[in-house]
Amino acid sequence: MQLFYNPNITEQTESFFFDKEESKHIIKVLRKKDSDILFVTNGDGLLFETEITLASDNKCTVKIISVEKKAPSKYRLHLAVAPTKMNDRYEWFLEKATEIGIHEITPIICDRSERKVINKDRFDKIVLSAMKQSNECYLPKLNEAISLKEFLQQKTEGIHLIAHCEETDKKSLKSVIQKNQNTTILIGPEGDFSEKEIKIALDHSYIPVTLGNTRLRTETAAIVASHSVAFVNED
Repeated sequence: MQLFYNPNITEQTESFFFDKEESKHIIKVLRKKDSDILFVTNGDGLLFETEITLASDNKCTVKIISVEKKAPSKYRLHLAVAPTKMNDRYEWFLEKATEIGIHEITPIICDRSERKVINKDRFDKIVLSAMKQSNECYLPKLNEAISLKEFLQQKTEGIHLIAHCEETDKKSLKSVIQKNQNTTILIGPEGDFSEKEIKIALDHSYIPVTLGNTRLRTETAAIVASHSVAFVNED
């Protein structure tokens, strides 16, 4: 199944049209024509089966044949990950974490961050493309970049974890993850969190964890965390 995206459609929608860019892709690249079937999601759990009624590369129009509500997962995974010095590494993380299954991502700016500015529009496109590629009907939420201090002031439910490389007492990630439990995990920059940042996180009731016996890059640590939580929550 090839999946398309339209955030504005609801269960009450009867027909709609794609924008010019998507219409051109559907008609010119994929060579779809009148009466062909397209599957579309609104990114909020709805999967629509649609039929092309006007195969125009400027305004491809479809009518909705049926709609299915996909059940949401019983847990939420929120990763707060420091942007990497090389953008392509962070983009790789966004793509793979979306494919694995993640619900929310917040880029956090830390004391040792070498990159403090992100291109959110580009990141949004990467997450959207990965959602469609993996035939997922829930679009992960990608937040604006904020400082770690600001992030820690936010109130979130569930288990709160910080993965760092300091030689202190830490629990293994697999020992603290719980099935069907909301989980927030902090992943630091290439130079790791500072001692001050770790202390502040612990003061906010974050549990220090290790992701394994080897030292991981930021983006690798984020993927390990994503997969570990998804694996524990498999039915």
